Amino acid sequence: MRLLVYLAHPAQYHFFKNIIRRLLSDGNELKILIKSKDVLEELLREDRFEYIKIQEDSRGKGSPAILLAALRRTAIVMRQAREFKAELLAGTDSSIAQVGFLLGKPSLTVLEDDYSVIKKLARITFPFSSRIVTPDICDVGPWKKKKIGYKGYMKLAALHPKYFSPDSAVPAKYGIDGDYMLIRAVSLNAYHDKGIGGLEEEDIEQAIKIAEKQGVKVYISSEIPLGAKFRNYALKIKPGDIFQIMAFSKLLLSDSQSMSEEAALLGIPSIRFSDFCGKISVLEELEHKYGLTFGFRTSQKSEMLRKTEEILSGRESADFKARRDKMLSDKIDVTDFFVRLIENYPR
Repeated sequence: MRLLVYLAHPAQYHFFKNIIRRLLSDGNELKILIKSKDVLEELLREDRFEYIKIQEDSRGKGSPAILLAALRRTAIVMRQAREFKAELLAGTDSSIAQVGFLLGKPSLTVLEDDYSVIKKLARITFPFSSRIVTPDICDVGPWKKKKIGYKGYMKLAALHPKYFSPDSAVPAKYGIDGDYMLIRAVSLNAYHDKGIGGLEEEDIEQAIKIAEKQGVKVYISSEIPLGAKFRNYALKIKPGDIFQIMAFSKLLLSDSQSMSEEAALLGIPSIRFSDFCGKISVLEELEHKYGLTFGFRTSQKSEMLRKTEEILSGRESADFKARRDKMLSDKIDVTDFFVRLIENYPR
């Protein structure tokens, strides 16, 4: 199989990395295209994957700039797919579906966002996708006939115990020990983030005060520049080590939906402080069926801070490991599923 994959976000890389390794070991040929986004390129370099960068993240703001960047990206993906003689295309971006449609090649749109959250992306992607591959609980709107649903989450492809084992030596090499929490702040500048609020400096400052009162250290990872008062809290690690750091933390407080899910899948309680709360099926299931994450909108600041104090003080007595084990018992090996899907497509 000659597979072309396009990656536009670190979370997409974490999903594909074990699948790519398996496909390569089975003798398949792959071409990886990327957009420069956050630590994505650094992750690929760390793992020594060959890739082609086709777009910088700094595309400009506003609809005209976004449209122009999308058109350029589709043209480049088209050229790369032709040169590679791709037999199958996979990814989340609309360019994958559109190029597959124009070339008469099958495309797999792989994502775990609900149609209601990504309507604009869905409308320029789903009509051209051969199949839409999502967790079974995700809604794909009017394109249900194209959906391949599976009992799992995308991030289990990286974080299932079969593929990930916590190693205490990793935090230790950075001098990270004892009780600590992570705070993750993201830029919220994607098209679907319009009107969505998240963590602000005041929220971070209050969370730090709560943690330090409990004797808990704080490490901050942020896509956005924070004030000088937070400089001593900056998490300085190799991007590929983030899951190992997360696996030994007491709590993740974040406005990143991706990292909130990743912490939950590791059995680490996560607090999502974002106006996306209540809108994303995967996180709603992890919260209300498995109790692995807690969501608060920005209008619920006092409730968010109260839950932070509850977890860090030990008054949240839930056994998160047992909750995680229950979740894992309900889900499949997502990596194995996707390898079989790709290698045997369309059978």
